[in-house]
Amino acid sequence: MDSQNSQNASFNAGQAKGQAQEKASNMMDKASEAAHSTQDSMQEAGQQMQEKTLGAADAIKSALTKN
Repeated sequence: MDSQNSQNASFNAGQAKGQAQEKASNMMDKASEAAHSTQDSMQEAGQQMQEKTLGAADAIKSALTKN
């Protein structure tokens, strides 16, 4: 019976380790997805700012060349 208990304990430890690894993997995937989403948002915001800046510069050039 001692051997059976030892085998059960080993099996349970292996199960717990596998579950912990799976949870860690899922958390890393979620963190990676969040990082990519943030990067995409920042790139979009940067592009919008660049477009606004170019528009403002064009407006200034236009105003200065009218005189």
